[in-house]
Amino acid sequence: MADQTDLAHPKEQQPLHDRSPVVWTHGTAIILLGVLAIGAPFAVLRLFGPSGSGTWTWDFSMGLGFGALGMAALQFVLTGRLRWVTHPFGADIVYLAHRYLSWGAVALMLGHFAVLYVFHQGALGVLNPLEARWELTVGRVSLVCFLALIVTSEFRKLLQLRHEYWRALHLALALVGMVTAIAHVLGVGNLTDTPEKRALWLGATLGFMLVLAYTHLIRPWLQSRNPWRVVGNSAERGGVHTLQLEPEGRHLKRWKPGQFAWLKVGRSPYSLIEHPFTISTAPEKGPNLSFSIKPLGDHSAELAQTEIGARAYVDGPYGAFSVDRMADAEGFVMIAGGVGITPILSNLHALEARGDKRPITLIYGSPTWEDASFREELATMRSRLNLTLVHVIDAPPAEWTGESGKIDRDILSRHLTAEMRVWPHLLCGPKPMLDALRADLRAMGVPLHHIDYEIFELV
Repeated sequence: MADQTDLAHPKEQQPLHDRSPVVWTHGTAIILLGVLAIGAPFAVLRLFGPSGSGTWTWDFSMGLGFGALGMAALQFVLTGRLRWVTHPFGADIVYLAHRYLSWGAVALMLGHFAVLYVFHQGALGVLNPLEARWELTVGRVSLVCFLALIVTSEFRKLLQLRHEYWRALHLALALVGMVTAIAHVLGVGNLTDTPEKRALWLGATLGFMLVLAYTHLIRPWLQSRNPWRVVGNSAERGGVHTLQLEPEGRHLKRWKPGQFAWLKVGRSPYSLIEHPFTISTAPEKGPNLSFSIKPLGDHSAELAQTEIGARAYVDGPYGAFSVDRMADAEGFVMIAGGVGITPILSNLHALEARGDKRPITLIYGSPTWEDASFREELATMRSRLNLTLVHVIDAPPAEWTGESGKIDRDILSRHLTAEMRVWPHLLCGPKPMLDALRADLRAMGVPLHHIDYEIFELV
């Protein structure tokens, strides 16, 4: 059910290098709260007595239904972009958890129905919605909605659903699914027949409504009071366009290099048409924001042609792909492919502005030399950073004398020394490239916890 798009933004991330006790304590607390939220329905059902036939199959089915609805309500928290949830892990990890937990919620729903169908078919009544009791029909409507959420999310590209249409459909299915699920629980009554059970469902329902109201009403209202203005649109190599935004209200707070934000341009802050992009400059070069966008589809081509003066709204920052979380590193290895250079560039800007002299090795793969976005800017940075820059060109020109082809283990071995294995390795690019690079780096002896990566495509 995650908000997926094929635009340049992070979708997955390895564990953070930030070993701050505060961050780890915060993250552990969030995980424990999540476990508690999922386990609470089972605990309440066990402690305050089952209802119905009293057989173990009946109780097991009720437990599955109880847990499924609790887990479904939790998904609204995971997709609500709540900073206290996303901060320890990064929004990308939270969305990945949402994706897998949504599968788990639907599996529990199917299990709930299957156990009743096999052992207690009479409780299901007739399947014809024109003849069935209303509370059973809405339960089936809810199950169909949640199944449709999974199918349309996992096969969005195959179904050729534009991102904005998919997102509206996703929200509609989630709302109808959750409302009908709550109606089913209330109508059947098996899970609300004691004060403790009623209190649990009241809390889950109110929590779901509050998160929904904050996400789609309160946050857009806050954004409307703090707009941005597009003051620059420059074309870069590789078809990339960099939009520069100037704040008309407050500056962006708690912004770290390498982070991203959801961007709306020329639309209402309540619009569902928004996309996440890396902030390609560094906080030290603010307060203006730069977003480097490659037209890959789903509204990004329109964004790349944005006119100067257009009004914009920014929701962020999010993400944890930042050198600020690796303060104790002796140096950095950075590997980028294509437009994946943008979060790398942001981190380099920050190190440059701070006069940081730690060694950096950047290996940057591009389809052609002309497609190497920001190559002049990177070359200039070499005079102000302790930066070793290695371009790898897939289809190089005839006079090319540098590395060519795909970034592979041979190229890595030529440019990465043994002492670099304990440095953070920041990877950003297409998923197939990163899958291969992670395997190569592990084979070269780089510990898994020193490999941090972001994927710039739909997962």
